[in-house]
Amino acid sequence: MSDTERLWLVEREYGDESLVELVYATPDGAHCVVKHFSVQLLRSKEITAAIEVDADRIDSVGDEDTRDHYADEVERVRERYDPDETL
Repeated sequence: MSDTERLWLVEREYGDESLVELVYATPDGAHCVVKHFSVQLLRSKEITAAIEVDADRIDSVGDEDTRDHYADEVERVRERYDPDETL
């Protein structure tokens, strides 16, 4: 069984073809996981401030500006929401 890590919602982007991209990042912004959902599915799914993710499913964030942005967003979300609170 692999270890899990808590990641926080840092971005929600609406794209073409009714797809929504959710980005969850580690508190330091150095790692993230990206999830794609249809708008229709998203309406029936609870999106929480944080999720637990298997460590082996987390990707590195290469760009320093993006890491800094994610770290700032994690801090903002953590100050305002509990991990299991719906956004």
